[in-house]
Amino acid sequence: MSHSLAIVALGAATAGFVQGLSGFAFGLVAMSFWAWVIDPQLAAVLAVTGAFTGQVIAAFSVRRTFDRGALAPFLVGGLAGIPIGVLLLPHLDVALFRALLGTLLVVWCPLMLRAKDLPRIAAGGRLTDAAVGLCGGVLSGFGGFTGTLPTLWCTLRGYERDTQRAIIQNFNLAMLGVTLASYVATGFVTREALPLLAVVLPSMLVPTFIGTRLYLGISEATFRRLVLLLLTASGLTLLGSALAGWG
Repeated sequence: MSHSLAIVALGAATAGFVQGLSGFAFGLVAMSFWAWVIDPQLAAVLAVTGAFTGQVIAAFSVRRTFDRGALAPFLVGGLAGIPIGVLLLPHLDVALFRALLGTLLVVWCPLMLRAKDLPRIAAGGRLTDAAVGLCGGVLSGFGGFTGTLPTLWCTLRGYERDTQRAIIQNFNLAMLGVTLASYVATGFVTREALPLLAVVLPSMLVPTFIGTRLYLGISEATFRRLVLLLLTASGLTLLGSALAGWG
């Protein structure tokens, strides 16, 4: 296996485990590996396909009842945001992509690490939930980063672990399914992606299942803290690479 394919496989396996454990973050974790070796548009196709596959596995492995009323505004906003992200995707260059991804990681991950210290937000209602869903939809079309902002928002809302998992898992499943269909319809899924998908999907399946099993029996706090620290470091590295490319 070539160096690039090994990185693709490692990124898929790591991302699958994290998504199985937490219910989100496949795209963030995978892109922290893949941004170095794959074109952004191709990486987005792999990330969305892998994340959608992982969510299907989780839907059968981690079944949680959910409040349709709480989920609905996220879905409505997300569906409106997906076309925006899909339209933006072809216009990115590599350096800008790395800078955006790095900034997202560096800002988001420390916020999540400190989420327990942040005030719980009760105001805003469904309109604010829909706005957060819109941002999640844009990020889904942009490369499968569907659950990033909705997860932070649910944490700030003070939702219990299983309630948050149910909302994010179902939101991600819907958004990623629509995003993948959009990629196929717009021609983003090319023949070039097929050999890499043949690496990504087998590499992620077992780690995803292991992650879902651990979620059912083990506290995720330590795992989440470690992953967020690693992602913060990845974001700093990506930002450094982007700045060097512009220098």
